Amino acid sequence: MIEKEDIPFLPRGVRLHFDKVRDQWVLLAPERAVTLDQVGQAILSELDGIRSFGTITEDLASRYNAPAEEIAKDTGGFLGALLDRRFLELRQ
Repeated sequence: MIEKEDIPFLPRGVRLHFDKVRDQWVLLAPERAVTLDQVGQAILSELDGIRSFGTITEDLASRYNAPAEEIAKDTGGFLGALLDRRFLELRQ
């Protein structure tokens, strides 16, 4: 589970990339790729390795005029799945 003060970041070798051939965003890692929808891309584009999970979810809630609790739940689930698959790391 990701806590508010955790700082999510993409580890070395993992990057967000726009695939011009497929006309969509993908998350690339060595020998792996994940196709992203607009929500996934919006979340990952907020990761800068500096801001905490709490700050990121507050910013997303403000930008999309959505309840912060709902954004935190959805974002936490998405990032938690990436963490489990080692596409993401956390700094505390």
